[in-house]
Amino acid sequence: MATNTKGPSKRENPTLAILTHSDETRVFRGNQENFIDLIRAGAERGVLVYVMTTNDFKLSGNKAVGYTYNVADKTWKRGVFPAPHVIYNRIPYRKFELLPEVQQVIQTCMRQRRTRFFNPSFFNKWTLFEWLNHAKKTQSYIPATRRLSGEELDKLLAEYPFLYLKPIRGKAGKGIMKVSRSLLDTKSKIFELSIQEKTKSHISRYPSVSRLWSEVRELIGGKDYIIQQGIPLSSYKQRPFDLRVLVQKNGKGQWSVAGVGARLAGKLSITTHVPRGGSIDDPAKLLAYSFGGLGSKRIIARAKKASLTIAKQIEKSSGHMLGEMSMDLGVDQEGHIWFFEANSKPMKFDEPPIRKKSLENLILYSIYLAKRKPKRPLKKSEAFSLQAQTNAEHDN
Repeated sequence: MATNTKGPSKRENPTLAILTHSDETRVFRGNQENFIDLIRAGAERGVLVYVMTTNDFKLSGNKAVGYTYNVADKTWKRGVFPAPHVIYNRIPYRKFELLPEVQQVIQTCMRQRRTRFFNPSFFNKWTLFEWLNHAKKTQSYIPATRRLSGEELDKLLAEYPFLYLKPIRGKAGKGIMKVSRSLLDTKSKIFELSIQEKTKSHISRYPSVSRLWSEVRELIGGKDYIIQQGIPLSSYKQRPFDLRVLVQKNGKGQWSVAGVGARLAGKLSITTHVPRGGSIDDPAKLLAYSFGGLGSKRIIARAKKASLTIAKQIEKSSGHMLGEMSMDLGVDQEGHIWFFEANSKPMKFDEPPIRKKSLENLILYSIYLAKRKPKRPLKKSEAFSLQAQTNAEHDN
């Protein structure tokens, strides 16, 4: 894959390519409505936005093959476009991202000089918690987190009344389990395992940690999991909730908060994820229920500050250029803020103000990147180090 080292002409309009994976049964994979919105938002600000698949990927010369959307007949049209100044990674699944041919595309994007490329990969849950727990600025937001093993399960159950088991490569709450201890009588303990099943959870009980671990080990199979301290979350009418924060870089290349939403757990659910029975709600209303109006405002302000601190630390630790991430933040019953998860490929926020701001930020950040001087190309040793780090993150 040859690369063009010439910088873009100052007279050219900024060009943004959305990178995704090709597909045998449809034009390409990914959230096509999201892509259409981004194309429209770009057009409003003079930015040419098109979709580029990993199969069509090529950065030699001044042209690139991609797709744009024809509003009149509601179809995608394949064509030749100016080579992109910026590439936005929206490859939708880890299994696609890990394919050798896709990894080759990603490494080319990171090595070459002309085009700016951001959000090169999905995050790894374990790696994220290691980064944040080792940094003084972010330590206080991190629940006790370990790699799942029978020994750690026994140790943490003795220390905390309930824990969450989460797949390292999980998405949208899939595969999350909850374990807790309680007294059967004054002498005997029982251990409960709650497994999320679509919009409700199934509970089973065990007389010992060893019996519980045998069941958990069978359920997870060969998948890698983390085990995490359970946080007694603030609740609204006996339903716990957490905050969803969208953090993006703006037109000045600085991290900013696009918006804060809230997700209220379903009545029979162990998570707040909407696909698992959760619902979207107003964070100010939910927080005011427990902390009052003034307390609610203060907590939202602190959540915004925390999310910016966390985003900066994640980018610094990753060594890659990032442009956006969504975060799940919990607020406990004392008002302390906890970090649960970050996603480098945020799903579309359904709250209209956040959605509008998210599209605006992506376009303005792309304009900012397009105007910057061409970067220094990576040396072979740096490229090798970058590849090794990416592989290690996916292998964890």
